[in-house]
Amino acid sequence: MAELKFITPDWPAPINVKAFCSTRGGGFSCRPYDSLNVGEHVGDDLNLVYANRDLLPQTQDIVWLNQNHSTTSVELTRSSKQNIAADASYTTKVGIVCAVMSADCLPILLCNKSGSLVAAIHAGWKGLAAGIIENTVQNFVSDKNEILAWLGPAISQAHFEVGDNVYAALGDYPGAFIPNKQPDKYRANLYQIAREKLAAAGVYDIYGGNHCTYGESKLFFSHRRSTHEGLHHTGRMVSAIYLDS
Repeated sequence: MAELKFITPDWPAPINVKAFCSTRGGGFSCRPYDSLNVGEHVGDDLNLVYANRDLLPQTQDIVWLNQNHSTTSVELTRSSKQNIAADASYTTKVGIVCAVMSADCLPILLCNKSGSLVAAIHAGWKGLAAGIIENTVQNFVSDKNEILAWLGPAISQAHFEVGDNVYAALGDYPGAFIPNKQPDKYRANLYQIAREKLAAAGVYDIYGGNHCTYGESKLFFSHRRSTHEGLHHTGRMVSAIYLDS
């Protein structure tokens, strides 16, 4: 088993706000899910997935979502069930872990400076275009300039080729697209779009955004990289945040 490794956000969050992002290393899954795959839905042996999940911090308190690129953001309470259909979650309750899975899409973690509310967002291009960031930020009742955001590992612009449909859906952010050599193809910058959307929602304290899931193959799963390699399946990382007592 490879070394178990997590990424801890480098941001000035309150001391009671805890957050982490898993990598692909340190689990039990076999190729192409090697090795810390936490996704139930990608074809991996579920016994290995659950063994991998048991390695996560606060594993018993994680509320997993059934992500489908929606704009749904749900509040988590003590009675919240697993696999809620949503792409973001938030909570004010101590010990409940908001979590999103990704393998190229952009995970975003949020907290307020008073350490009373946290949120996790799964932001692929569809969710970004439709308003998943805005739908989640609106749940912070304090001034929006009291919010901190951390952008987790996602596919970088250098490797994210998209077509006219994505360019049209995110046409308000032309600076986030570079024309590619092929006609009607572009390279999109998810990080830039998220930063602009967060700023438009009043969130300016933004950190992270310095990884590439496609390029850093030893650290991260990448759906697009696995497709290019002819594997068609890959694992998922989890980005999680919670309030500690």
